[in-house]
Parts: sequence; C-alpha cells; structure tokens
Amino acid sequence: MTQPAQNEMWWLPRGELQQLIDALHRWGYRVVGPTVRNGAIIYDTLNHVDQLPTGWTDTQSPATYQIQNTHQQRRFYFNSSPDSWKKFLYPARQELSGAKLTDDGWQFTDKVEDPESVALLGVRGCDLSAIEIQDRVFLRGEFVDPIYLRRRESALIIAVQCSTAAATCFCTSMNSGPKCTSGFDIALTETEAGYCVETGSERGASIVTELALNTADAAQAELAAAELENAKQAITKRLDTTNLHDDLLDNLEHSHWDEVSRRCLSCANCTMVCPTCFCSTVNEVSDLNQRDVTRVRQWDSCFNLDFSYTAGGTVRNDVRSRYRQWLTHKLATWQDQFDTIGCTGCGRCITWCPVGIDLTEEIAAIREPQSKNIDTGLQ
Repeated sequence: MTQPAQNEMWWLPRGELQQLIDALHRWGYRVVGPTVRNGAIIYDTLNHVDQLPTGWTDTQSPATYQIQNTHQQRRFYFNSSPDSWKKFLYPARQELSGAKLTDDGWQFTDKVEDPESVALLGVRGCDLSAIEIQDRVFLRGEFVDPIYLRRRESALIIAVQCSTAAATCFCTSMNSGPKCTSGFDIALTETEAGYCVETGSERGASIVTELALNTADAAQAELAAAELENAKQAITKRLDTTNLHDDLLDNLEHSHWDEVSRRCLSCANCTMVCPTCFCSTVNEVSDLNQRDVTRVRQWDSCFNLDFSYTAGGTVRNDVRSRYRQWLTHKLATWQDQFDTIGCTGCGRCITWCPVGIDLTEEIAAIREPQSKNIDTGLQ
C-alpha cells in the first residue's frame, strides 16, 4: 500500500482503534495514554482500548476538578489531566550517577539507563506546544541535556484534537490550540463514528500504512472540523499577551503582588502540574553507612523556600517575591531566555491551585493603575 502523505486524512472506525495500539506494540513502543484512576484521568501504560476513559469527561474551574461518566462512547472527551506528558520526557526523579566505597577506594558508575521507546497517545495542542518549549530549554541552547535528548528521540507522539474545553483553558490566547498543527507523528480527531487520522512524520506515516485505512471522505472530514470548532467555541478565558513582557516588568512594585501573596500558599502545585516548568535540584543520597551514594536530579520549584538559597542566605524569603518570580519568569523573562512565553494556556495551574488563583485575573489586576493612596510599604 502507498504510504500516507503527511497532512492527508484517513479514516479509522471507532471499533478498530485497538489496531493502532497493536501496531505500536509491534513497533516496540510502550503505549502511554489516558485512563481513569482515583477519581481522575491520568496517563499510564495502555495495552487495550478498554483502559481508555470511555464515556468519561471532566469539569474544571479554579481549585475544582471532577470527572463524570457521560455513558457515551467517546474515549477522549475530556480536558487537561493533572498529569502532564513532561514526566515521560523529563522525569520527576532521575538517578544520574553513583559512587560506592570499596576496598580499592571509590568506584563511580553512570546510572542513566537507555530509555525505552514510548508512544504518547492523546497529546493535546497545548501540550504539543509545551513539549516544543521544553525542546528549546533542553536542546537548543548552548548546553544540551543528554537525558532529555535520548528520551525525546525515543518518543512517538500521537496527538488527539480537542473537541471540548474546560473553563480554565485559554490556549487560543497563547496560539497553542485547540488544533494540533505540528509536533506530532500521528494525529487523531475523534467523532461519534470514528477517527480522522493525519500523519506528521515519516515514522507516523509508516505506522499508519500498516493499518490499511481508507481515505476520509468529505463527510468524515467535515465531522472532524466540527469537533475542532466545538472546542474553539467553548474556550471563553482570555489572556491578552500584547506587551505582556513590559507590562509585568514595569510593575514589579505593584500593590497587587501583596494581595495575591496573602492568598498563595506557596505549595508549588502550579509548578508541579505545569507542562513547561523545568526547575530541578540535585541531591547526593547515601545509605546509612555512607558507602553507597547516588546523585539524583528531581523536580524543584521556585515556590520552595530553599530554592533561592545561596551562600548569603535565602534570596526570596517571602511568598510575595516567590509568586512574583514565578509569574514574571513564566510570562516575561522566559521570552528573554528562550524567545517564547513559558505558558501554553492549558489551565492546569488554575485548576490545581488549592485556593483558586487564576493567573489571567492576576495579570489583569497588575495591569490596572495603582491607587495613589495605596502605600505598599516596599522600599
């Protein structure tokens, strides 16, 4: 059979999605995708379509996440997960090296194992943009992270176009969705009857060739377009990015930083669920005899008190300074470092903030002129 051309649309009947999973297994991939666990839709290993969240959807708002069963047959009719795909490319905990004290002295070993091949099934537009941002951070600077590089090269990305949106989504403001336009090997658009399939790489096209699919007809393509339009129309939250960099950096002493700091718990939830945050720390972990030591890199957060600790003490020792650091870095100085904003509008930080802080509302408040009668008490 002729190999599908990139951007050509093919049709996969609903009952045949298992064929795609089986093909991925034949190609040597561990398939990771959405599944229901402990009252949430998370990402884990999939062997069968029955593990997908068939009939499940979610409701999200500031500090609120709930899933409900619609009793329909849709498998991807939900929004961003408390998980992000970041953990498969940039693990929360990564052993780097080890040292063991022997009779002949210290013996050093490399503890970074070769990554397995993983197919990420169900990546949305905002998360494709997040992966692109992390590619800039880890691969396109002066220094390349070899662990991320190897994991990235071992990953196959299967996108799923959004057909709904949560109240916390604002991807349209960030030009990251809802349509997946690039960065995928295969893309699916789910309709009631099945899936329109597109390919975005030679590897993706080779896998789709094995499925022996028919070309999507005009009616099927129209159904797919309608699903994307539904998602687009459902997005109501907005963030005006015009002059955002300067608006934030010109208001570092705005009184609203004090107001938001009284609500912020500095719990780091927002950075843990964020698909682009990349701060980490490295620790030496030893056994009780201190003869076997492992160097471990793990996620950290600028909201943690000791994150800014230096020889001279903690630089950001109050919540106000830590929240300001996070927001101004994410949306302003990230542009200076990586020529992009560090947010994709997925809304996870809004949903999973325990007190419901909405960064779009905080930015709007910071852009408001300060009352001349307000004394911030800042020097």
